[in-house]
Amino acid sequence: MTRQTSFTYKLDAGRQAKLTRILSTGNYRPAAVPHTVIAARTEDCSIALFRSGKCLVQGKGAADFVTFVLEPLVLEQVGLGYEDVLDPEAGRPRMGIDESGKGDFFGPLVVAGAYVDEKLTPVLQELGVRDSKRISSDNRALSLGRDIRKILQGRFSVVRIGPRAYNRLYAKMRNVNRILAWAHARAIENLLENVPDCPRAISDQFGSKEQVLRALMKKGSKIELIQRHRAESDLAVAAASVLAREAFVRALKTLEKEYEGLAFPKGASPAVREAAVELVKARGPEILLETGKCHFKTTDAVLEEAGTARDALGPDGQAVSRTSTFRRRSGKSPVNRQ
Repeated sequence: MTRQTSFTYKLDAGRQAKLTRILSTGNYRPAAVPHTVIAARTEDCSIALFRSGKCLVQGKGAADFVTFVLEPLVLEQVGLGYEDVLDPEAGRPRMGIDESGKGDFFGPLVVAGAYVDEKLTPVLQELGVRDSKRISSDNRALSLGRDIRKILQGRFSVVRIGPRAYNRLYAKMRNVNRILAWAHARAIENLLENVPDCPRAISDQFGSKEQVLRALMKKGSKIELIQRHRAESDLAVAAASVLAREAFVRALKTLEKEYEGLAFPKGASPAVREAAVELVKARGPEILLETGKCHFKTTDAVLEEAGTARDALGPDGQAVSRTSTFRRRSGKSPVNRQ
């Protein structure tokens, strides 16, 4: 059985004062951890008391510190306050990769990478980093993304594929997972510029891992690539998901400023189709190539409702059409799927 190496407690003001006095003695080495009242290290564990009152103890000696110091001298009660027992792997250096915008008709596809290690882990946890899908407010995503970038200090990367570039890539690659693999590889390579010794990258499982490995260049050729379901439960992937969501939301806001008076809703709902019809009526059909992902079935529905055909988009728009590709290859009518 693996020994617990990380413990989290919520301390009231009195217990915070007790712990502060203990960590201020000569038995502990001071440590610099952002957003803390006090932080210190022993030979085999670290202790951080955050301004929120949360105390995080990590390291192979964490259980001993809890047993012999925290419980008897601070908590004064055995077994009190275990709120969270973290994965022993949580502090290992790694980068997380995640994307935003894949299922949204409007806006770019964004892939982000975020580096995490033992020192960054408690700070991101204290910040409340979690998978962006669990963040309901755009303002919260923007604020949290900004804070994460400040904490990581360059140890992140963001790859934005705007609609025009996305449509060109789709016309060439004919597959969303191939575009994702290319973008994941670029995010990994870019992040390795700043953290060249990062040993592994973790992402959600969206397709063949070999696609990403083939797209990696010299810097990324030796990195261990791990794809798994529910990868967003990993702190590094969760941080990357927030950075990707932040960049995507900012891109939609930029579109709204550029095309003043027109809406750019998220997703691919009927509301998105209505907004796209208004956009086409105001700016002409080719504007979809600049603002949307034109292989979505939404494109044909919008053009039909606006009273025009896909060839009104020009050669680029026809090249992105899933419908025309299917007909050329099979001679049959397509079943449109997103």
